[in-house]
Amino acid sequence: MTSEKEITNKRFVYTAIIGSALVMAILTFGTIWASRQTVSTTDEAVSAVSSFYLEAMADQRARTINNLIDNNFEHMNTALSVIRDEDIKSQEELRDMIGKIKSLLSLNRFALVDEDNVVYTQYTTYTGGSRYDFLSSDKLTDRIISTVYMYGSSKQLCLVIPADGLTIMGKRFKACFVQIDIKDISNLLLLEDKDNTYFTLYMKNGSNLSDTDLGPFGADDNILEAGRAYISPDLYERFSEDFEQGREGSLTIVSDGRQETICYAPVPDTGWMMTVLIHESVIHEQFREISENNHFISRMLTIVTFLSMVIFATVLLLQLRRISKARLENERENSRMFKSMANTDSMTGVRNKHAYSEYESNLNNMIRSGSCSDKIAVLVCDINGLKHVNDTQGHAAGDKLIKDASALICEHFVHGAVFRIGGDEFVVVLHDKGYDSMEETLEAINREIESNISSDGVVISIGYSVLTDGDEQLHDVFERADNMMYQRKQELKAMGARTRD
Repeated sequence: MTSEKEITNKRFVYTAIIGSALVMAILTFGTIWASRQTVSTTDEAVSAVSSFYLEAMADQRARTINNLIDNNFEHMNTALSVIRDEDIKSQEELRDMIGKIKSLLSLNRFALVDEDNVVYTQYTTYTGGSRYDFLSSDKLTDRIISTVYMYGSSKQLCLVIPADGLTIMGKRFKACFVQIDIKDISNLLLLEDKDNTYFTLYMKNGSNLSDTDLGPFGADDNILEAGRAYISPDLYERFSEDFEQGREGSLTIVSDGRQETICYAPVPDTGWMMTVLIHESVIHEQFREISENNHFISRMLTIVTFLSMVIFATVLLLQLRRISKARLENERENSRMFKSMANTDSMTGVRNKHAYSEYESNLNNMIRSGSCSDKIAVLVCDINGLKHVNDTQGHAAGDKLIKDASALICEHFVHGAVFRIGGDEFVVVLHDKGYDSMEETLEAINREIESNISSDGVVISIGYSVLTDGDEQLHDVFERADNMMYQRKQELKAMGARTRD
């Protein structure tokens, strides 16, 4: 019996040892397998995060450029409407009008083209047939977006619209256009993490427009040609077709031993591809601590490994969501900041308070340095009765009153810089030609305003003052003009005009 017990005990020990070894082997294998699975899952998540983040970034920047193009086309149509309403009799008047258009609507390099392909700008005229392909057509029927190369290396975005029925100085004009330097567009789209994330504008043929590097692709490289060294043949065929046909997409390449994700999206109507690249190691760094903690737990016990994998997957998804949300929110904030910096008042089309602050700052610098012209005047204009109109007729009528008041101010002070700095308040800065004709212009607009009191038309209280030797900044002139405006408001009230009271 003792012998059988010993045999039984030995069998039990052997069974325990073998069972423990099997359990340890299973735990070890499970830990190694779980670790490898974790690494594989992490790599897939990194690729997913990279692609998702870059796709959103590429699409956002492509839409930013598209919005810039649409805004310029809208301002160009506004410019043509303004020019059609003017009786321009000489090239000097035409150039002056082009300068005013550029100032009021922020249209840089704005130009008109007559039927003989002569280009008129603010400062000169020249024959443009050899410079611009769109001039080869006798008549333009729709807007044109093209990329032009100026002066050997400068790359420009050229936006063209037809000028149907426009006749100036007895000549028929067929188009107007603006040119936007592609370097300026690139500066609007600069990335914060420039050492790990890159963007570049390419033509569909792969040539670099923005003169910026994209990871391993240099500013002088054609991405379709240079891409053969980094992209497998089967992926390269899809990649090149996407570029040539203007389709969005993404792929992963290996450069200098590290993975990089590239996403690209077409910029509508331009023939451009917005391309963004990120080093996947950037995402790996963000997940490293989570991954290491999970590996430690997985070595302790299979069940803990399994649970930690579930936790890891949950945390990973939450982290992915948080990072994506933060990145997208940052892009939206940049977009909001870009829009808030626009210098045009959306309601009236004149420059806004931000533009006035910049204008005032520049003049203050000139005043302090002694380089400012002596002929500077500030007019403060306040709309009478806006609150009454809003209260009795509604805000739509109030908005119309603001637009009518802006039009009246711009109509008379054609040689001044007009700003809307508040709900019912405008500022006009006059210098040189506008300064010389200020008194007669004020008499003309005040006569019209006083006649509007009886006809229930637009009534504006205007105060003005000029720069004197004792003024240290433009605000000194503004305050005198503002005080005079309130005196004028009382005069108009005595004539029957409505006030806030």
